[in-house]
Amino acid sequence: MSQTITPQELRQLQASNPHLEVIDVRTPVEYQDVHLEFARNIPLDRLDPRALIAAQAAHTPQPIYVICKSGSRGKMACDKIRAAGFEHVINIEGGTEACVSAGLPVKRGKRAMSLERQVRIAAGALVLTGAVLGLTVHLYWIGLSAFVGAGLIFAGITDTCGMGMILARMPWNQMGSSCSVR
Repeated sequence: MSQTITPQELRQLQASNPHLEVIDVRTPVEYQDVHLEFARNIPLDRLDPRALIAAQAAHTPQPIYVICKSGSRGKMACDKIRAAGFEHVINIEGGTEACVSAGLPVKRGKRAMSLERQVRIAAGALVLTGAVLGLTVHLYWIGLSAFVGAGLIFAGITDTCGMGMILARMPWNQMGSSCSVR
C-alpha cells in the first residue's frame, strides 16, 4: 500500500515541523533545475534504504517524504524503502511539478533538459536510425525500431523506463561527486 500526501498537506506539515525528511529522487541536474527548499537530493539509482533507516534510528523516527518530478520515481523509491523494512514512507502526490503549482517554496537553478524529454529524443533517434538503416543498409536494422517500440510498450505497462534509468546515469545528468545536495 502506497501512502501519499498532497502538496497542500505537505505545506501545512512543513509549517509546523521545519525538519521534515524530504528526499528528492530525481537526477542531480533535474534537482538543480528546481527543487523544494527543504528537500535533499538522493537520486533513485543511488538510493540506499538501509542508510536512510540507520539515520532514522539515530533519532526519534519520523516519516520520510519522497518526491520526484511527477510521482512515478517517488513511488518506486517508496517501494524500495518499504522493502528494506521502513514502513512510514510517504510519496508526495504530483511531485515537484505539483508543489511548484501549489506555491511551496522552491529554489531554481540552471534550466536543464528533463529526463523524460531525453528519453523521447533518444527513442525517436533510435527508431529513425533503425528505419533509415533498414531501408538503406539491411532489412535487419528494422529490428532496432521494433526493439525500441517494445521497450516503450513495456515502459508504459510497468511504469518503469529502462532507457530513463540508463540516461539518468549519464555524465550530463550528474553534478559533482556527491549524491547528497542541499
